[in-house]
Amino acid sequence: MATTGAPTGALRTVLGGITFPEGPRWHEGRLWFSDFYTHRVIALTEDGWAETMAHVPQQPSGLGWRPDGTMLVVSMLDRRLMKCERGELSVVADLSGVASGPCNDMVVDGAGRAYVGNFGFDRHKGEEPRAAVLARVDPDGSVHQAADGLMFPNGAVITPDGKRLIIGETLAHRLTCFDIAADGGLSGRRVFAQLDGVWPDGICLDAEGGIWVADARGGRVVRAMEGRGVVETIAMAAGRHAFACMLGGVDRKTLYLCTSTASGPGMADKRDGAIEAVRVAVPGAGLP
Repeated sequence: MATTGAPTGALRTVLGGITFPEGPRWHEGRLWFSDFYTHRVIALTEDGWAETMAHVPQQPSGLGWRPDGTMLVVSMLDRRLMKCERGELSVVADLSGVASGPCNDMVVDGAGRAYVGNFGFDRHKGEEPRAAVLARVDPDGSVHQAADGLMFPNGAVITPDGKRLIIGETLAHRLTCFDIAADGGLSGRRVFAQLDGVWPDGICLDAEGGIWVADARGGRVVRAMEGRGVVETIAMAAGRHAFACMLGGVDRKTLYLCTSTASGPGMADKRDGAIEAVRVAVPGAGLP
């Protein structure tokens, strides 16, 4: 079904030769992302100039910024939330008490609260899947259980009014919506869109309420609408997969994709990760 969010051009490669890009964010005129196996946070200009902004020894993932401009970054393997100031990392919070698997994606709200997901289990060690807790880290560093029973909570967005958080549950093939209270608490859990056959990874929100979803196993990105499911599909080149996406560019109409041929530690040596991009009609909105 065609919608106004349909792509207006072909996919192009902006940057190649990276290990496994994740957590893309449009910030201060550049695309910031984590490269897992070189342990770097990288900022990328629209014309492909890349700069290393931070090194995270225990593997960076989700990125976000507090209202004062401080960058927050998820340190996956030691399950910590870090902050980066003038290139130096320090610990904001230890999430190991609520995260039962490696930590992954994150969204930071307008008050500086960070919502951090985790796998729920260690897939690379062969553990059986189990439900996970979404953590909330308040600006004072305190850690709270924001929601439980999530099947691999992954990419998350917050609507422009700050009142709803929508998160992808990779293993449940759905986007799940919560209401956000004034204190950051989540309630009113409901299905935003059931995406049978889609494995939601990173997501981003557009100005029409559509959500672009990287289908980690499907070789595509899809655009989903509340209550309607998939309304648009962009196919990747044969053998490639999209693991995260972000709307950026001067007009926020460039859909950036974090792509690779597979996932997992084996990608460290393969180095076929890339940032690809395609133009779309509807600009980005909300957070991140």
